Amino acid sequence: MLGSDSRPRFLPGRRRGLIALVSALCAAALAATLLATNASAGTEKRPAAKSTVAGKTVGYFTNWGVYQRNYHVKNIETSGSADKLTHINYAFGNVQGGKCTVGDSYADYEKAYSADQSVDGKADTWDQPLRGNFNQLLKLKEKHPNLKVLWSFGGWTWSGGFGEAAKNPEAFAESCYNLLNDSRWKGLFDGIDIDWEYPNACGLSCDTSGRDAFAKVLKALRGKFGDKLVTAAITADASKDGKMDATDYKAAAQYVDWYLPMTYDYFGAWDAKGPTAPHSPLTTYDGIPKELFNTKASIAKLMLMGVPMNKMLLGMGFYGRGWSGVSKAEPGGTASGPAPGKYEQGIEDYKVLKERCPATGKVAGTAYAHCGDQWWSYDTPETVGTKSDWAAEQGLGGTFFWELSGDTPDGELIKSIR
Repeated sequence: MLGSDSRPRFLPGRRRGLIALVSALCAAALAATLLATNASAGTEKRPAAKSTVAGKTVGYFTNWGVYQRNYHVKNIETSGSADKLTHINYAFGNVQGGKCTVGDSYADYEKAYSADQSVDGKADTWDQPLRGNFNQLLKLKEKHPNLKVLWSFGGWTWSGGFGEAAKNPEAFAESCYNLLNDSRWKGLFDGIDIDWEYPNACGLSCDTSGRDAFAKVLKALRGKFGDKLVTAAITADASKDGKMDATDYKAAAQYVDWYLPMTYDYFGAWDAKGPTAPHSPLTTYDGIPKELFNTKASIAKLMLMGVPMNKMLLGMGFYGRGWSGVSKAEPGGTASGPAPGKYEQGIEDYKVLKERCPATGKVAGTAYAHCGDQWWSYDTPETVGTKSDWAAEQGLGGTFFWELSGDTPDGELIKSIR
């Protein structure tokens, strides 16, 4: 999910708000010191990445989306999303045996596309050396020469392999470099994205590789990939002794072009009885179930740790999370369990929710909806615009979102990113 460039300024009113939150996270003197450090971060020498332009818009494309979701690379073009994107993160590659490996060979480079399914209107042939998403992405890049594609590895399901990779970071980096530069898809990938959930902490499984493992892995990747893009999706858990405290994100930041703090999924129906709460609040609000579980707090804590503002992107979800058995229209209601979703309980695409359960209110910079006994939270074009404005005003490197197939066929959400 951003770059080593710098924005021309912070807008004073917004800056004061973020500084106030940093002060709440730590002593005022430390916050002032941090801000001084951050202000000069653009001039200090980093062995990290090349300078990249501000205002990045990064969207995730999932390889499994070509199945039930019937979302293909061509949809990125026909929706108008390709005109808005600066980068696509292709999710996911796997991490096995300490190496980067292919996640789904059929979807990635074997699936044949007919003329009407293809980006350029030309059908795949049985004997061509490359098909699937990779070939379609190459065609998309031909239409949009400035569009960059990164291969993202890990994710919630496949992060368990990073612990083994951290035992020999150089060998891991070598395997990733070789895979991304395979001659079959030469010229497709402009860099690598690491989605380790979570270093030295717990996600689907628990990692005990140590506080410095993440930085060592990224250092090895930077050393191998040179001036290619190296990015990382990271936790947004700003709570005391939470996931953010388990890893040295400041040390690792020098090796990445940008971080993608996953500033969504703060709340959801894994707490089956509620209380209902928006899954991606921009700010706190009266009655929020957990202190510091909001985007503003996450960004402030990373800044306090010493991560430059221009190396962070603001994350948004193109989906909603919801509960059923809810009678209260506003946040904070009790529930009986997760609301129904097409692919998974408690989660649904924006394109579905906007029709099935339209927004009825806003809180903390995002929207919520109460319909029947269901309660959902999700971003709308209005709140997406507000969030992207906030990111620019704070001097962040841009925005990113999970993921492209959740948007409407005409790209309603991505076109609201300013």
